[in-house]
Amino acid sequence: MKPVAIYLISDSIGETGEQVIHSILSQYSLEVEEVKKFTHIVTKQALEESLNTINKEENAVVFYTLVQEELRRYLKGFSDGKSIYLVDILGSGLTAIEKATSLKSIGEPGIIRKMDKEYFNRIEAIEFSVRYDDGKDPRGIVKADLVILGISRTSKTPLSMYLANKNIRVANVPLFPESEPPKEIYQISPTKVIGLTNTPEKLNSIRKERLKNLGLPQNSSYAEMNRILEELDYAEKIMKKIGCLIIDVSDNAIEETANLITEYIKKTDSQLFNVN
Repeated sequence: MKPVAIYLISDSIGETGEQVIHSILSQYSLEVEEVKKFTHIVTKQALEESLNTINKEENAVVFYTLVQEELRRYLKGFSDGKSIYLVDILGSGLTAIEKATSLKSIGEPGIIRKMDKEYFNRIEAIEFSVRYDDGKDPRGIVKADLVILGISRTSKTPLSMYLANKNIRVANVPLFPESEPPKEIYQISPTKVIGLTNTPEKLNSIRKERLKNLGLPQNSSYAEMNRILEELDYAEKIMKKIGCLIIDVSDNAIEETANLITEYIKKTDSQLFNVN
């Protein structure tokens, strides 16, 4: 069996191409010492330099993921008359889509990697928001992109999860009169804190329904109007002390409240993180 050298030329980091290569190699009893990679190849000069390092005498298979048509053409011309076998990982797919739709690709190198990065950032934000949900760990307050405060049944958790899906790392903290809020609340900028409130009547209705679903007596102090008023008064004092934005969620869907928050963030600290 003739020895074979495997190369990968990519206009990004080469992760996608390398996965394809290993999938192909797994179909053969073939020992390949390494896949020699040339990454971030986005100019003709860089491509030429990469190709000059390939031993023209060896039996070489060159896989490539290049979205620029000019670079793909140059590579094909270079291989003419040489013992080099080219595998265009993206090209056939791009050609097929263009023929089927009459569209042209945007030709942006590394776009798959960017999509992957956005996906993993979103997963990280969701995991963060779960970890620091409902005041589980006050250390999350100083790490968070955003901190949400509110008494029970003001939609803190569902709102945190919704914002996490927009790559925003949220910690939410419950407020109740029997306990002082974490000291970390006063150590961060008020612009990173959002206070949620609701009408007493709406909270009374929501809490009664909550007790019913849990099979608990509806005359519990949790749903009593005096208790709700006490909690609302306490929470308002804390929020005013912090100087944060307070949003009444009584007539808002989660999406509407989230939109108010993201618009507020863009005005107060647009560089803090990207809001999608």
